[in-house]
Amino acid sequence: MPRIPNLSTTVGTMPSSVFSRLAHRIAAIKGERYPLHVGDTWMEPPVGARMEDLTVADHPGLHRYPPPTGHPPLLQALAAHRGVSVDRILVTLGATGAWHAVAGATLEPGEEVLVLAPYWPLFPGIVRSVGGRPVDVPFYDAAAFVPGSSRSAIPTPEEAVARAATHLTERTVALYLNSPSNPTGAVLPPAVLQALAQFARAHDLWIWADEVYELYSYGPDVVPISTFAPERTFSAFSFSKAHGLAGCRVGYVVTPDRPNMRGALRKMAMHASYAAPLPSQLAACAILEPTIGPPWVAHAKASYQAAGNAAADRLLLPRPQGGTFLFVDVSRGLLDHEEDPLHEFLVRCVDRGLVLAPGLSSGHPYTHHVR
Repeated sequence: MPRIPNLSTTVGTMPSSVFSRLAHRIAAIKGERYPLHVGDTWMEPPVGARMEDLTVADHPGLHRYPPPTGHPPLLQALAAHRGVSVDRILVTLGATGAWHAVAGATLEPGEEVLVLAPYWPLFPGIVRSVGGRPVDVPFYDAAAFVPGSSRSAIPTPEEAVARAATHLTERTVALYLNSPSNPTGAVLPPAVLQALAQFARAHDLWIWADEVYELYSYGPDVVPISTFAPERTFSAFSFSKAHGLAGCRVGYVVTPDRPNMRGALRKMAMHASYAAPLPSQLAACAILEPTIGPPWVAHAKASYQAAGNAAADRLLLPRPQGGTFLFVDVSRGLLDHEEDPLHEFLVRCVDRGLVLAPGLSSGHPYTHHVR
């Protein structure tokens, strides 16, 4: 039991910022800075969905508390957009808030979540914050991220199930995946998703589907895994990634098609943050208007795809199938005589104004990679 000046053991299990070792160097960058380490955009949000577009005259009560579940007009719009009932949607502080609510509502201390790696760097800390244990599942083929490689990063359906099954224990209660993938740029095909859904059903697991990049697939439209297992899938979405509202902190989660799911998540979210800010939710409402959000997304999607393709071609990597990141094996640029070769590589990049994320923050097998 912690006593002053000790802190809880949970804090000790949670990682610090993956950029904390580089923070002083990043702050000291002179001239051009290329912050490729964060999932933000260089574009302002759509006109009509910016903070300066909101006024008290148009929105009486603009600065008051919204309901903890979400602003009713936004909930109605999201329910219509998703084709689900309102009582399956909870508006949250971004997707981060959504996953904290899901983790708190579904995990007991010590229970495990299979996390398909490489993954979004913040996710393991969310699981640990509620006493859970994230379990890395090396899922994508690391050799596919070597410049010049012709290998596919995506496993076959049989390989996907085998890789997850290797890490299954009696303490496993959930499977986490994100597609389009942060950080790989891969989009899982329906056959792989169906196989993973069947695996989750066979072992009575929750499915946690991170779909914040769903609008940014550069091939066929994304098929959600909830198509194959609606009764066990939590799906998280974010207006940060989809529409450039990262600073507004607004996202939402669609719960499984079961009774009382939203109520359980609401308890967790309400006692962590009460509610997402009302101005942010009003901006999200505006984005769902067909004349505001979709044209912005079309422009952003074309811009992201062009940038991703150009970078991939330069690095001799396969062009990304979706999302806004590339994942690269930089072994050829590491110096063996250095004590921490990847960190020193990142330092050299920062000293040139380029900020990248270490691959290790996305899973333990990726010690020679950057995002």
